[in-house]
Amino acid sequence: MTDKPRLWITRLLSDATIERANRDYDTVVNYDDTPGSADDLIAASAEFDAIIPCHSEHFSAEVAAQLDPRLKIIANHSVGVDHCDLPALNARGITITNTPDVLSDATAEIAMLLMLGAARHAVAGDRIVRTGAWDNWSPSFMVGKQMTGARLGIVGMGRVGQAFAAKARGFDMDIHYYNRSRLAAELEQGATYHDTIESLLGVADFLSLHCPATPETTDLMNDARFGMLPDGAIVVNTARGALIDESALMKALDSGKVAAVGLDCFKVEPGGNPAFAKYENIFMLPHVGSATKKTRDAMGFRALDNLDAFFSGKIPGDML
Repeated sequence: MTDKPRLWITRLLSDATIERANRDYDTVVNYDDTPGSADDLIAASAEFDAIIPCHSEHFSAEVAAQLDPRLKIIANHSVGVDHCDLPALNARGITITNTPDVLSDATAEIAMLLMLGAARHAVAGDRIVRTGAWDNWSPSFMVGKQMTGARLGIVGMGRVGQAFAAKARGFDMDIHYYNRSRLAAELEQGATYHDTIESLLGVADFLSLHCPATPETTDLMNDARFGMLPDGAIVVNTARGALIDESALMKALDSGKVAAVGLDCFKVEPGGNPAFAKYENIFMLPHVGSATKKTRDAMGFRALDNLDAFFSGKIPGDML
């Protein structure tokens, strides 16, 4: 028997995270690394004091209503919490935390990779070389869009948006942003603030999305808003798939309004959108924005820091 709080880790986290969890908690890890179903979550609530889930586990209002009172805290291994119905969970007296800050740079790196890849024909170029189809060259071959000196629009200037802006400054990009509120001058670092998304879109030769998925931001980029972009714009999304109306995106690509896209997230995950496969001007990754060893360790430790605070009677630093 142990008097340690009982913890369920729903997915296979980093070795360092699991080692620390096993040291400090009565821990059960899902080594099969499969998403927890609604029934799994409900059953686990009667057996565990705490759960560390990922965005693959969905705590809907229906699930929240059936959770056992034993479960006291859900320490998410993610920044986004759109997989959790926060009001329903809070109504049950369950503490919810996330892991901000620690994945900002890794996600910003992936956004830069996607932007470069989309702008410079990475998908088509790789295919041509890989298949042996590279048999000629001319000045008109594989001409892309240059980032240096271009206008970059950022939607959502939180931690990740600011990290991405810092990296974009290395390309001498002219940075514009929309945010719910204007940043202080020392955080703006010369970026131009727009008080509406519509104003931002009109100047965004490159557009990168870094806002959370909420009812208000679902299909943020729709037919009308794609139409507001300059012709031949490049669009990048490393936030959440819900932000883009995928049918509208394909229309914008077909018309040439959008020249290319870089995506790390999709409406349906895992899997993505099969209709995107025919577009060589969509550079896609399977939601791996934070997938570095350093960041995965940091995310796991941040979740455990929140648990440590909670079970020592303190308010977790990342409580939502």
